[in-house]
Amino acid sequence: MIGLGPGTRILLATEPVDGRLSFNGLCALVQNRLAADPLAGQLYVFTNLKRNRLKLLWWDGSGLILYVKRLERARFAWPVGAAPGTPLRMEELLALIHGLETCSRRGWLRK
Repeated sequence: MIGLGPGTRILLATEPVDGRLSFNGLCALVQNRLAADPLAGQLYVFTNLKRNRLKLLWWDGSGLILYVKRLERARFAWPVGAAPGTPLRMEELLALIHGLETCSRRGWLRK
């Protein structure tokens, strides 16, 4: 990603959004659902209902950037039941983008 510093806050919208939304629609969601400022330099992460698309909205200081990733045969591991604006660490975001699960599961490790 271009220009994301270690101090960049990342907020994940836990509820799915309409996949057709672009800059203005996602900015409205950031203001209304997450109670945040879309021009504050934070990175906002969204998914659609099927969880096969990921959208990242970020203000870089001169304009909004919208990143989109579509999975062809899989779904993004998305946290459920968390707060609407769940903070993420950069490592968690990268794991999410690459399709890795960031939540621990009981009983997956054999002994």
